[in-house]
Amino acid sequence: MKDPYIFDFIDTTSILKEREIEREMVAHVGRLLLELGAGFAFIGQQYHIVVDDQDFYIDLLFYNIKLRCFVVVELKGTDFQPDYAGQISFYVTAVDELLRHANDNPTIGILLCRGKSGLVADYALRGLDKPIGVAEYRLVRDLPLELVDLLPSADDIANRLNVPEEPDEYG
Repeated sequence: MKDPYIFDFIDTTSILKEREIEREMVAHVGRLLLELGAGFAFIGQQYHIVVDDQDFYIDLLFYNIKLRCFVVVELKGTDFQPDYAGQISFYVTAVDELLRHANDNPTIGILLCRGKSGLVADYALRGLDKPIGVAEYRLVRDLPLELVDLLPSADDIANRLNVPEEPDEYG
């Protein structure tokens, strides 16, 4: 599984919430599909499923025609937390039971988080028997290390342009 995913097509002029990132991903679905890789077909956003008369909504649902399986993508606006594993596992099981056809392979779950501790993710997923992975996502592509020292920082540019600092809440 790819790690990290780079969603640099999303406008990052402000701090975005989870739902806003999801909305931007759908608005740029073509570029999202390219980042996910070959064979992905977009099924839906906030895909509605009903389990035991309760409503649930999968952030993003795909079908991979090469793998012949559904792919559940759950997006989190925070670093990975162990309880996220239970949620993605539930969605994977529900899609297998409600949507998967006899000729389909088992559903895959991808949990996209702002960051992760590999050991925490490993412990949280170790007992699960479903194909679930945790990956980081980034909204901007990092500069190659060889360019970092060659380019001015945002503060350097502001100082050279004599841009005044933004006033704080006290004026």
